[in-house]
Amino acid sequence: MAALFRRAMDFLYLLCVIVGCTALVAISAVIPWAVFTRYVLNSAASWPEPTAVLLTIVLTFIGAAAGYRLNLHMSVAYFANKLPPPLRRATEILVQLLMALIALFMVIWGERLVEITWYNTIPDFPSLSVGVTYLPIPIGGVCLLLFVIERIFLGVPPDPIGKHSETAPFE
Repeated sequence: MAALFRRAMDFLYLLCVIVGCTALVAISAVIPWAVFTRYVLNSAASWPEPTAVLLTIVLTFIGAAAGYRLNLHMSVAYFANKLPPPLRRATEILVQLLMALIALFMVIWGERLVEITWYNTIPDFPSLSVGVTYLPIPIGGVCLLLFVIERIFLGVPPDPIGKHSETAPFE
């Protein structure tokens, strides 16, 4: 059962990475287009800025969950690492429980935000619901919660890239 859950989390992680990277690439394409239309064509397009904001929301909440899974986020563990092993483990569990609380907050209040704003529209995209734009919050919260559960019960997942040596390309 543990191996099946770990594989499911590997798949979810990969999905989060693909979504986050796609959002980042799209942002990298949209912003130069906005600059081009404004300064070269002298006719600024109205859609690039809100599109970049919406993609940033996706990148932030979905990408952050993926980053959390492999400890790619900033953390200050100096004092925790100085604790004796039993206290260090208790501190790690406390941190995971606090992260689960944050994830639950994102799921519950994010879902309420989606529900409240579902019938509102964005002026630049009249066919797009504001609620849809907030969906990455509860979705990211669910992903984060699953990654916390994985870490509590199965430990830190192995690095999917693995250890590799950094050598100069022309040696």
